[in-house]
Amino acid sequence: MSETTTPDPENTLILELEHGTVTIALRPDLAPKHVEQIKTLARQGFYNDVPFHRVIEGFMAQGGDPTGTGRGGSELPDIEAEFSQPSVARFQRGTCGMARTQDPNSANSQFFIMFAPAPSLDGQYTIWGQVTAGMDAIDKIKRGAGMSGMVQGPDKIRSLKVASDAA
Repeated sequence: MSETTTPDPENTLILELEHGTVTIALRPDLAPKHVEQIKTLARQGFYNDVPFHRVIEGFMAQGGDPTGTGRGGSELPDIEAEFSQPSVARFQRGTCGMARTQDPNSANSQFFIMFAPAPSLDGQYTIWGQVTAGMDAIDKIKRGAGMSGMVQGPDKIRSLKVASDAA
């Protein structure tokens, strides 16, 4: 997305955190099914008050599981992988990706936001968006401990809305 492009409110998310507001540009060009699922869940209020249960310093913050265990999801069906070739899109700082199990077609509601580039994820996980404003709020999300990154008393998503609905 170039600087001269006006953001499309239908493909922009507004993420409200304790530490501030984050704007995410959705990428339906890369992952139309994932974008549609996230927008549907956001419009249902699914993400409101859901924790960032797994947060690893220098890597990423993961949320989207209302149980906070990393095993939960929504009642919507899982989504087939929509992996991007690294020549098209890479996991950089602020990239939003979809979490999944070992099964590449198991993405549902859990997502992660990158603190730093992670080339090992390129072509292995679906990229569905990019933070365009508010990375300072993402950087303040409470970190977890150890390799698992599980967070005790995690920060929560206050709300996640499609920008066209927030007006």
